[in-house]
Amino acid sequence: MAPKFGTSGLRGLVTELTDALVTDYTRAFLSACPQGRAVHVGWDLRPSSPAIAETVIAAIRDAGLTAIREGALPTPALALASMGAGNAAIMVTGSHIPADRNGLKFYVPHGEIAKEDEAAILDRLGQDHPVTEKCGSEIPGADTAAHYIARYVDAFGSEALEGLRIGVYQHSSVARDILVTAIEAMGATAVPLARSDEFIPVDTEAVAPETRETLQGWCTEQRLDAVISTDGDADRPMLTDETGTLIPGDVLGALTARLLGAKILCTPVSANTMVDAMPEFDSIHRTKIGSPFVIAAMGAARAADPAAKVVGYEPNGGFLLGFTATGPVGQIAPLATRDCLLPIVAPLVAAKKAGTAFSGLVAQLPARFTAADRVAEVSTDRSRAFIDRLAADPVARREFFSDFDPAERIDQTDGLRLTFPSGEIVHLRPSGNAPECRCYAEAATPERAESLVASYLAALRTELT
Repeated sequence: MAPKFGTSGLRGLVTELTDALVTDYTRAFLSACPQGRAVHVGWDLRPSSPAIAETVIAAIRDAGLTAIREGALPTPALALASMGAGNAAIMVTGSHIPADRNGLKFYVPHGEIAKEDEAAILDRLGQDHPVTEKCGSEIPGADTAAHYIARYVDAFGSEALEGLRIGVYQHSSVARDILVTAIEAMGATAVPLARSDEFIPVDTEAVAPETRETLQGWCTEQRLDAVISTDGDADRPMLTDETGTLIPGDVLGALTARLLGAKILCTPVSANTMVDAMPEFDSIHRTKIGSPFVIAAMGAARAADPAAKVVGYEPNGGFLLGFTATGPVGQIAPLATRDCLLPIVAPLVAAKKAGTAFSGLVAQLPARFTAADRVAEVSTDRSRAFIDRLAADPVARREFFSDFDPAERIDQTDGLRLTFPSGEIVHLRPSGNAPECRCYAEAATPERAESLVASYLAALRTELT
């Protein structure tokens, strides 16, 4: 996996993320983008992250700037701190990909970098960036994790989750201790589970069958009302109901948006279409997959109406708040980056408020169900070439999707998304940040959605591997 820069920042094999390469990207970012008065630096718990962070900090100081050492903490906590101070930030993380890979996420003072920032950074790679005679300083972060937790406790209150017994699947999530502290501060009983000393690449969009079985077992054995977790850098949530059944991220997004009183939703084309049938929302803007596209759509909505109650979310569960929302006891300020904690807490609070188990709240939603998985270790170019051929060639498309009548709608916003006369949807897409080909499906039952994904993953493996 050669280092690649795109929607989720820089990603690559640790062996190829050399000090020289990391320094070059850091200097290019500092040259191309505003920093405010300092640059905050955080990292996840993969073994390679601390050393890469040291290289990033050295590059910041060599540029004569102040580096704020935040340490190991969630990406949204880092962003909350840097944006609140009007500063830039760099997060060392590979998110959900395996431990032999890592990366950098970049933030300007107002949030995640945009597509034009990506282009500017790439344009400055390999240039001679001057090293100042006077080295910049380094200072520690100040209670960043505590401020992140307080954001939710202050809005939802110390009794928001009272009476709930919640399992915390800790694995190697950088938020594993923060999750325990946060839900206990809101009144829940936390049950820490499966803490790992080795990095585990948890992908909240593609949870392995054996992990799903483990989650269900914990709920039964520990008498849990839910299990919560995140991916590696904690910008994506994981949440089960009381049976251990995983609730997809786009369902969490819809529930969170409804509780907060949002009226405009910005979400990728791959997100569950059930929101189209939810009368609480005035408009839904579909985007390409990736938080920069969601953020751009949110910005356009606010430009049209500065008072717009707009939010964004992705099928992986990352939630972006675009307006000042009101919780049960206090306000929640906007945070224009993917967050894990809000879409965990808000749905649980909504179920408690409705006086029902979490599964009961989910059951009240329109009956549309999604599933997703991927074929790993397939080059992006190979995936894209195959999907492009299906899009361009009706005969090839009919052969590959022979179980269906011809599609009623073909959407190429991001990959190839087909809506069939049955109302079922299959969506194929090359991953933007890993050597994977993604498959998404939507149907009237969860079993049918999962069956579609399994069937077309098998077909993709035959074609691509």
